[in-house]
Amino acid sequence: MLEKESQLYEKVKNDRRIDDYRWVAYIMATVKHETANTFKPITEYGPRRYFDKYEPNTKIGKSLGNKQTGDGFKYSGKGYSMITGLANFTKFENLLDLPLVKNPELALHPDVAYEILIQGMIDGLFTGKKLATYFNDNLTDWVNARRIINGIDKAELIAGYAKDYFKLLTNEILSDEKSSKVKTVLTD
Repeated sequence: MLEKESQLYEKVKNDRRIDDYRWVAYIMATVKHETANTFKPITEYGPRRYFDKYEPNTKIGKSLGNKQTGDGFKYSGKGYSMITGLANFTKFENLLDLPLVKNPELALHPDVAYEILIQGMIDGLFTGKKLATYFNDNLTDWVNARRIINGIDKAELIAGYAKDYFKLLTNEILSDEKSSKVKTVLTD
């Protein structure tokens, strides 16, 4: 694993709200994709005019709750999960008790971006879909889990990343179990 991913990986893996390694894998895959493989909270890429699609006079802008001209750019995607639109910034402002509407750049702070990502994916706050919908005792659906963040855009690609992370986690667990058995044999 690259150094740029390892800090976030350890944080996700050790988060007490996350008790399923499939969740860890899918969260990491999402961050890999949404941050363009930087593993840092970023602002959505594009020239200023690109964000016109989010303006309040557009279908997308209305669905994002944008109200004033300029909201499309002001509330463009930010963080690990690309939180977008006034409605989402308001939702997470209330949840985290932070002035995200007045200062959307706060979503770029790693701790804030992390809480938005984790609470959004666990509780289904982005699209209504939760991690538990796609990863539970009866189901592992790497592809449709993309619906947690953004429909099925790039779903196969992100599913591939998630499967790779899951293999890494599985190998770590097996390695830890082998080490534990060796230590037991050596001390007995």
